[in-house]
Amino acid sequence: MPSIPASLPTRRLIATLGLLFAAACSPVFAQTHPGQEQLVSEVARDTGKSSASLNALLDGAKKQQSILDAISRPAEAKPWKDYRPIFMTPQRINDGIAFYREHRALLDSIGKQYGVPPEYIVAIVGVETSYGRITGKYKVLDALVTLGLYYPPRATYFRQQLKVLLELPENHLAGPVDTLTGSYAGAQGWGQFMPESIRDFGVDADGDGRIDLKNSLPDIFASVANYFAKHGWQTGGLVAAPARADSAAKPITVKDSKPQWPLEQLEAWGYAPVQSLNPGQPTSLQSLQGADGMEYWYTFQNFYVITTYNRSPLYALAVHQLAQAIAQGANGQGNNGMDATQ
Repeated sequence: MPSIPASLPTRRLIATLGLLFAAACSPVFAQTHPGQEQLVSEVARDTGKSSASLNALLDGAKKQQSILDAISRPAEAKPWKDYRPIFMTPQRINDGIAFYREHRALLDSIGKQYGVPPEYIVAIVGVETSYGRITGKYKVLDALVTLGLYYPPRATYFRQQLKVLLELPENHLAGPVDTLTGSYAGAQGWGQFMPESIRDFGVDADGDGRIDLKNSLPDIFASVANYFAKHGWQTGGLVAAPARADSAAKPITVKDSKPQWPLEQLEAWGYAPVQSLNPGQPTSLQSLQGADGMEYWYTFQNFYVITTYNRSPLYALAVHQLAQAIAQGANGQGNNGMDATQ
């Protein structure tokens, strides 16, 4: 006997029940962090990595309130008179001199290769991690999950860093992603590179097939030098030079440290160089509250390059002054460096 076709309403009911049953039987991903599902989808699409393995990594990451607290009170919020003493201490200067002397052959070679004075490579690792002694104890994955997925003021930036971290090949990191440690902002290694900087500027200088910014001095030094070179460091160029403001000097406010006026323009506005400088150089001006009153600094292209590492002009001037003190001490010109102002 032939089967009797079900009526249209019955067929619709059967179809609906089938869909509901399939949905009930399908596994539903309960994301551990807000936005995790979308992030994993993007990384898996762009890299072909397993969604399951990516979710497992992120499931193991923890939101850290101490990270949210730390980012709300950066040292760069201090005035120059309080910021400078953090980095221009006799111990940090003397340690930098000893560090340079110990690794001079390697540093000089890399500095020559990239056109970056080796004392600035030393000063970066000195300011960032006290010459590799303090690289940070936060789990990098926790830091970037916390700031990228729970910190709205800068979520766009830190989410991008988290995405890049998850996308980096294994040979671009000092170890498995979930074991990496660094700063509260997710920076890694002696030079405190963010994931995008590792991807774009990290160098395998020792030729072992891995970019290791924690354990390989050649990789660490070359990556810092490469970063500066790729950002426009001018070999032999000035970084900063002190200026003196006359009583009628025009008040100047700058949004960033990009050189934007001929040196002569600043002189015309009432800012005279303390030392002899070649005319016609593009420059900018920083006005900072020093321990003995206002300080005025001509700043040049290389100063701007340092601010691409950390956008604070206080940071750039601290790196510059530490580098000068280290170079003077390493070359036998005194080693206290506390009055390094050029």
